[in-house]
Amino acid sequence: MLKVKYVKSLARFALVLAYSYLCSMEIKQAEFTLSAPVVSMCPKDTKPEYAFIGRSNVGKSSLINMLTNNKKLAKTSATPGKTLLINHFIINKEWYLVDLPGYGYAKRSKKEVDKLDQMIRGYILQREQLVNVFVLVDIRLEPQKIDLDFIEWLGVSSVPFSIVFTKADKLTPNKCRQAMEAYKKKLSETWDELPPMFLTSSEKKDGRDDVLDYIESINRELAAQ
Repeated sequence: MLKVKYVKSLARFALVLAYSYLCSMEIKQAEFTLSAPVVSMCPKDTKPEYAFIGRSNVGKSSLINMLTNNKKLAKTSATPGKTLLINHFIINKEWYLVDLPGYGYAKRSKKEVDKLDQMIRGYILQREQLVNVFVLVDIRLEPQKIDLDFIEWLGVSSVPFSIVFTKADKLTPNKCRQAMEAYKKKLSETWDELPPMFLTSSEKKDGRDDVLDYIESINRELAAQ
């Protein structure tokens, strides 16, 4: 089996170490901008964009609200799969947080699933402002094929991405470490180098600074170019 070699996110991940003592992002402003059904209707400016995506019910809205320190920014629901559009939120008037529809929601018709898939892939492949995709994975679950397939597609498509493990508060710290190691082992079967990984809990705000500092490091890199 050919192994996928990943470079871009790893280089950026190394910048977190360099900047960790210099920057700690403070979210001063987070506002909803627009919802778009297709990539051509996304914002027209050139601010960098960071997209968040994962399986339905992975805790995406809760994570977004935790990162922005705004419990009402992204709508949460007891029913998974409510996000149906490409949602843009402007952060500190400097960059966009993009909430993408979740994948893997079984109760949708094939036509609906295909439409959402086309929307997601169209945005990821065509949006020049997109600089990183955060793929959310439930830390409690063993590696799921649907996540692994999506991650592989990002790598093959040369799309910079990171993995964000959610719901860390549902397991003990030792169980979290074991789950992350199991995931790394599974990815190592097809990857020469692993993407950056973050362990988070929306309930306890664990991992918030790590994710935001990573975004800040990329923003600084882009500003220096």
